[in-house]
Amino acid sequence: MKSRLLAGVAAVVLAVVGAILVVSYASGADARAVKNLEPLDVLIVAKPVPAGTSVESLLPFLTSQKLPGTAVAKSALASLDGQAGKVTAVDLLPGEQLVAERLAAPETIKSSGGAIPVPEGLQEISFQLEPQRVVGGQLAPGDHIGIFISLKGGGIEASPEKETTQLTLHKVLLTAVQGAPIPTATPQPSDSGSAAAPAAAPPVPAGPLILTVAVNDVDASRIVYGSEFGTLWLSKEPLNAVDSGRPGIMTKPEVYK
Repeated sequence: MKSRLLAGVAAVVLAVVGAILVVSYASGADARAVKNLEPLDVLIVAKPVPAGTSVESLLPFLTSQKLPGTAVAKSALASLDGQAGKVTAVDLLPGEQLVAERLAAPETIKSSGGAIPVPEGLQEISFQLEPQRVVGGQLAPGDHIGIFISLKGGGIEASPEKETTQLTLHKVLLTAVQGAPIPTATPQPSDSGSAAAPAAAPPVPAGPLILTVAVNDVDASRIVYGSEFGTLWLSKEPLNAVDSGRPGIMTKPEVYK
């Protein structure tokens, strides 16, 4: 009789414990499900982005969306914080989440033709310029540049004798830069009571730089012609740079307007 009573009590206890465990597991599962459904902010590609685009130029091509946690990739980015100096390692397509693996340091992206992969359909061409014509030599693979072509005669059919300058090519992808910088002196530590020494300016290249760009066949011909029969000057022109549309061709009268 006593043993039956103990067995009954044990059964009741086990049943209560089992019920508590089931309820606890079910509650935990509900909590996990709710957590996975909580919306998370993630960057989504809104417009096609070519490989080699710098992070600093990337924001206009992105949009921020809230997606269920289960739909967000583990390495998806909610912002571009901490990504400065990187470029897109591959082409980005509209609708895809921006994941960390899509961004990389320019020097880690190597291709047979240069430091940045060449977008499909384009070709690479190189030309040589002095540092002052290359934004002080501070351009890097992955930057987008404007190419100004100046001709000492020609460019205007009605007045072939005029000197002309035109920003002929916009937002050209720079795939490689070759040239050694001048070594700079190591800054000396300041006295404890004096102000800290200002940061050293970026080194200036020691000589001419060879720059390689990715362009179509027509633009490649323009660059060759400008190099052979005129002069070139470059600007750093990110993809979000404003194009005012004027002036088309710069001559002496337009300089003072």
